[in-house]
Amino acid sequence: MILHAIGRDDWAQALAAGEVRPVSLAEQGFAHCSDFGTMRLPVNHLFAGRTDMVLLVIDPAGLPLRWEPGDPPVPDGPWFPHVYGPIPVGSVVAAHDLLPDADGRFELPSALAGGAT
Repeated sequence: MILHAIGRDDWAQALAAGEVRPVSLAEQGFAHCSDFGTMRLPVNHLFAGRTDMVLLVIDPAGLPLRWEPGDPPVPDGPWFPHVYGPIPVGSVVAAHDLLPDADGRFELPSALAGGAT
């Protein structure tokens, strides 16, 4: 499973459209995703302090996915799953509210701490 953070309104639009098309897909050619161990890195970089986030748990089977260095790359840093196309909502197996702590930072929701959906 891979993870993707999305604003609540964007998630509602994706549900109506049948696919997730983040801005990064048009601007960078891929959707930023992460795994359970690295989720906090891109989410805190891109969405620190936001209170309207949802964390999607995605089954990557059949998706145009590549594991690549972060964007921008960090020497010896972790690699991340990048999805090079829209993500069908049928690939989303769970959606969890993603709330920042008192400092505006995100951590993996406790419901997912063991990698469960």
